[in-house]
Amino acid sequence: MKTLLTKTTWIFSLSVLLFSCGGGDKKKESTAEVVDETSKTKTLDIEKPQLTFGFIKLTDMAPLAIAKEKGFFEDEGLFVSVEAQSNWKNVLDRVIDGQLDGSHMLAGQPIAAGAGFGRQAELVTPFSMDLNGNGITVSNDVWSKMKPNVPKGADGKPIHPIKADALKPVITEYKNSGKPFKMGMVFPVSTHNYEIRYWLAAAGIHPGMYTADNVQGQIDAEVLLSVTPPPQMPATLEAGTIYGYCVGEPWNQQAVFKGIGVPVTTNYDIWKNNPEKVFVMTKKFVEDYPNTAVAVTKALIRAGKWLDEPSNRAEAVKILAMSQYVGAPEEVLANSMTGTFEFEKGDKRDMPDFNVFYKYNATYPFYSDGIWFLTQMRRWGQIPEAKAAAWYGETIKEIYRPDIWTKAAKLLVEEGNIPAGDIPTTDGYKPATSDFIDGTTYDAKDPISYINSFKIGNKDTAVQ
Repeated sequence: MKTLLTKTTWIFSLSVLLFSCGGGDKKKESTAEVVDETSKTKTLDIEKPQLTFGFIKLTDMAPLAIAKEKGFFEDEGLFVSVEAQSNWKNVLDRVIDGQLDGSHMLAGQPIAAGAGFGRQAELVTPFSMDLNGNGITVSNDVWSKMKPNVPKGADGKPIHPIKADALKPVITEYKNSGKPFKMGMVFPVSTHNYEIRYWLAAAGIHPGMYTADNVQGQIDAEVLLSVTPPPQMPATLEAGTIYGYCVGEPWNQQAVFKGIGVPVTTNYDIWKNNPEKVFVMTKKFVEDYPNTAVAVTKALIRAGKWLDEPSNRAEAVKILAMSQYVGAPEEVLANSMTGTFEFEKGDKRDMPDFNVFYKYNATYPFYSDGIWFLTQMRRWGQIPEAKAAAWYGETIKEIYRPDIWTKAAKLLVEEGNIPAGDIPTTDGYKPATSDFIDGTTYDAKDPISYINSFKIGNKDTAVQ
């Protein structure tokens, strides 16, 4: 990693030293423009150079690790500590309480905080960390019962995507024997919760509703979904506490390596190129330290671009395998990070877009991505009352901040770090798409019709 002495003037180095020794007021810390001797980076007037960011031990925290290890934060005059957190609730609480300046976070967390579900706060997302990256894994016993229901190709291998239709008779068998069918997901407002619910409901399997009295979301459920932190998923499956789960990598591939479960689908097959994690700061932080927020976003965009160079993935795997980051074995991380994904042991398939960090405008915080999460919160009852169609767009525009992303990206273009063509020409909405496992069309500009299109879930009439 680049050293401080080649990056900044001795004056700035001295100010950082004094600050770290307690010689400065943290709230008032500001810097002059940094003289950069080796980089073409146009360093902003950074209001808060010392930062602490959080993450959960998942592959998709990679932009944070790369921005630190490759010196992209340092290029911006930022001195960043990156700290693993125990669970998603802890991540949310520590950002809201100011113990973390920002964090790798579930896309649904800042949205729920702004929409009134769970702990409420004003959080913002200037950067989308990745697309895809999740899978649904079942135990070996469940897979042995599912597999006869799965169509096979000429090579005798299962044809993907595998729909939850193959799971339906297994759930019935468990029910008839008096055992509720239990599966895990990582958090009530996680992509994983909405993806496993979408996958089940597309096959006519009810995943349960939320109400004010049932915050577990298990009203009328045929599958009981519960929360398990990502790194604990394989052990919980092995213990028989759950029979399957939806989680990010490397915890699906870990089940394959340990021989305890079989991934049956990925979220790329549930919703092609779906949004996954986001980087989140408080609204107060970006208002108090606007240049710092832009500089952080610049570094993360560069990290995403670096990650999507295929020749860099092997190095990325080595970095993520470090104990201070994901800490999983390199061979487990490489299974998905290098363009493949293993289902049954030995059934490794090419999946070049399993992890996307930059292409397809992956880093841009599209309003339409955020609105999808709001529609699912309403569909399953986390938002208890019908909302006007306009509410969806108005709510997400307080949380998703493409203006910050655009400022950062334009500076990167000026510096020659990204091409101008990588800045999308958009009103913040992607075109309507039917790239879902059930073929349903999603148009973010018509959220009410989308909610009403499903057989299972809440139905809304237009609210004025």
